[in-house]
Amino acid sequence: MKATWRLRMAAAQREVWTGAQLRRLLAEKAGLKMSSASVSALLTKQPAQLKLGTLAALCTALDCTPNDLLDIDTTPVAATPTPPAPVARAAGPAKPGRSMPPL
Repeated sequence: MKATWRLRMAAAQREVWTGAQLRRLLAEKAGLKMSSASVSALLTKQPAQLKLGTLAALCTALDCTPNDLLDIDTTPVAATPTPPAPVARAAGPAKPGRSMPPL
């Protein structure tokens, strides 16, 4: 499964061109105060993770749905073959003495 972050496109479709504009909308409409660096990072690269509260705030600020911000490819991927389990070697003759390792 592959997800594509489309915040910049969703913002542009709503005439929001800069991080400063988005930051102002987030504060005014959703009550979310974010640093300029955080907003810039959301606009310029795909986040590895995203809080649901942040996603909801972005949707509120841009008057959109999560489907406008994320494009998820649900095409099933082929299962990767699992490597064979290692074969246990035959134990050699038992040594006299201990049968268990020391504690």
